Amino acid sequence: MASPLPTIFFAVLFGLSMDYEVFLLSRIREEHEISGDDTESVARGIAATGRVITSAALIMTVVFLSFVANPSPLVKMMGLGLATAIVLDATVVRMVLVPAAMALMGRATWWLPRRLDRRLPRIGVEGAAPRPEPVAAPAPGSN
Repeated sequence: MASPLPTIFFAVLFGLSMDYEVFLLSRIREEHEISGDDTESVARGIAATGRVITSAALIMTVVFLSFVANPSPLVKMMGLGLATAIVLDATVVRMVLVPAAMALMGRATWWLPRRLDRRLPRIGVEGAAPRPEPVAAPAPGSN
């Protein structure tokens, strides 16, 4: 019989990790719209959200570790597995790998296909200049 734990872990962790991923990336994007500097916006975004993400991960870890006190082996495995996964996700993935990749990619981090860029709404940070509208390339032979 296959264990249901990997499926449960994936569903729970995906939902929880997307929460702080959106929080982190939206803050980095806000900083990028204000400063325009890729590396600086990543550093400022982490500085602004690091404590909140770490605190949320710590709270969830403690809650999941409390499941270990349950007499059911399935609940114990879920608690220990989810607590470990939250710690790894919050520290290694969200606070190290994602920001490092964004800093290394530079401007390519914010690349978006033109068709999608035209369809998405333009939402700006208060006080920041909105993204410029994409300009169509002139037709060949026209001045």
